[in-house]
Amino acid sequence: MKKFAFKMQINPGQRDEYKQRHDEIWPKLLEALSEAGVSDYSIHLDPDTNILFATMWRREDHGLDVLSQTDLMQKWWAYMADIMLTHDSNEPIVTPLETLFHMR
Repeated sequence: MKKFAFKMQINPGQRDEYKQRHDEIWPKLLEALSEAGVSDYSIHLDPDTNILFATMWRREDHGLDVLSQTDLMQKWWAYMADIMLTHDSNEPIVTPLETLFHMR
């Protein structure tokens, strides 16, 4: 397993809606993420900037590229597109972050 850290951004005033949608995340999406090799996934908010900081542990041979092409993921991205910064395809704008320190 390897940790992947990245950032995204929600639109101003969308904190509660973003949290609610993730509190009610679709069970099929959770299952698909797990099947794609993802575990221990968390998302955190900097309320001053609306920047989301996320980390996930994923298998080296994860299937996220395949998952991104599924109808399920496309529907989730469309569902979330009105409250966060996305590409024209509704995929969230994701910026990978470099790990500079990790204590084990």
